[in-house]
Amino acid sequence: MTTQTKQSNVDLAQFLKQKISDFEQKNSVSNVGEVIEIGDGVALINGLSQVMFGEILEFPNNTYGLALNLRKESVGAVVLGAFSHIKSGDIVKSTGRILEIGVSQDMIGRVVNPLGQPLDGKGDIKVKKQMRLDKVASGIITRQSVNQPVQTGIKAIDGLIPVGRGQRELIIGDRSTGKSSIALTTILNQKGENLTCIYVAIGQKESFVAQLKATLEKFGAMEYSIIVDASASSSPALQYLAPMAGAAIGEYFSEKGEDALVVYDDLTKHAWAYREISLLLRRPTGREAYPGDIFYLHSALLERAAKYNKEYGGGSLTALPIIETQQGDVSAYIPTNVISITDGQIYLETDLFNSGQKPAINVGASVSRVGGSAQTKIIKQVAGKLRLDLAQYRELAAFAQFASDLDEATRKQIERGKRSMLLLRQGWDKPMALAHQVFVFWAVAHGYVDKVKESDIKIYEQELIETVERSHKDIVKTIISEKKMDEKLENKIKQVVENFSNDFIERYQNEEKL
Repeated sequence: MTTQTKQSNVDLAQFLKQKISDFEQKNSVSNVGEVIEIGDGVALINGLSQVMFGEILEFPNNTYGLALNLRKESVGAVVLGAFSHIKSGDIVKSTGRILEIGVSQDMIGRVVNPLGQPLDGKGDIKVKKQMRLDKVASGIITRQSVNQPVQTGIKAIDGLIPVGRGQRELIIGDRSTGKSSIALTTILNQKGENLTCIYVAIGQKESFVAQLKATLEKFGAMEYSIIVDASASSSPALQYLAPMAGAAIGEYFSEKGEDALVVYDDLTKHAWAYREISLLLRRPTGREAYPGDIFYLHSALLERAAKYNKEYGGGSLTALPIIETQQGDVSAYIPTNVISITDGQIYLETDLFNSGQKPAINVGASVSRVGGSAQTKIIKQVAGKLRLDLAQYRELAAFAQFASDLDEATRKQIERGKRSMLLLRQGWDKPMALAHQVFVFWAVAHGYVDKVKESDIKIYEQELIETVERSHKDIVKTIISEKKMDEKLENKIKQVVENFSNDFIERYQNEEKL
């Protein structure tokens, strides 16, 4: 044996001794289970004795699921994504993590799924913080009363059913009555209002989501908006998680002291998805085949809307849940549940919609339980009596159908009611500024529209706003800065409305004579 060979053997022996001395045995214990049954995105798993409710489970091929049913003999889980490759006998591991969504400021202007993954092809989103999807709402100590408005730009809402920052206001009505349009108009009106908007589309058509994104981009609203998309083609699991993802994203902004608005469109389809999952998990059914905890699910979700006090940043999360009714039946299970959870409802009526009254808001059946505290003072001053007048008008109009002779006071009230209803008509893409609403409501409240023909009411409104914008910008600035009515400001508004109304009536009367 040569000297060189001996030296190589010594070096190899020393190397092996060093590796043996450095070797440290690490024991890893993982909680595993085996797939017993898989179908329709729901897996039944044997084992996983230490798994937590809501824990993320790892299936083969980097597929994940969510543990929702914990029984002695098995665990029921929903698969988050494609499940066709999963088969009976596959090994499932618990991860020890509860489902979270990665959030950051970069999410604004993007379309994401309920797991935070981008769907718009614009690249990855930088994550700054992980937010729990399912969490307990903040306690009463962290909150304060609702004291700031969400200006929707919709006259019927801002004037009669105001929404405050931190409120939960339900939008309810039959299919195709303009529920989504109200939410969309509200988002369009938030330009420059420092309110981040999250639109959660649950079980909607992909074409609807694409159209929504295009509309928001057209009006420059995607600059402060996020779309969470769990469309009809998504699995029931993603539709179930979508509203919680929207709430988690909104909480990211509200916990920083900012204001956020989240639209859940709609919670009826969310309830359907949860019912489907629950039936596949073999949970016992209750009323209308819904599981018994559907009320808790929606309650826990909507309780996350809050107005935080200054010690906790002073931010807010406002919720606009949408519920679809069948033939106006608000006594069904899901509508009654959500009505009892929220702080008021905007009720859309099919008959009003079909008669051309858009938005088709039934003022008598709609209510805002806390928004009045947050309503802009000047709007409350000029529109305070209008709600009562419209409620009385509807009763009188129904009575007048059967009456052959009406006294003068009743006839005048009905005529003013008709004109008021016409003035509340508004296109979804035409949100109205605060100052313009003040002039319109003031003209109605003081009888200046009573002499205007019904056919000319919308022309009157349009020309009044044009006159204000063209010649009275100083009054507009005062309204925006002061946000309350004093005698001096009222005299200025009176002079503008009076001069315009006299000129308008004279011009249109002369046109008729010609």
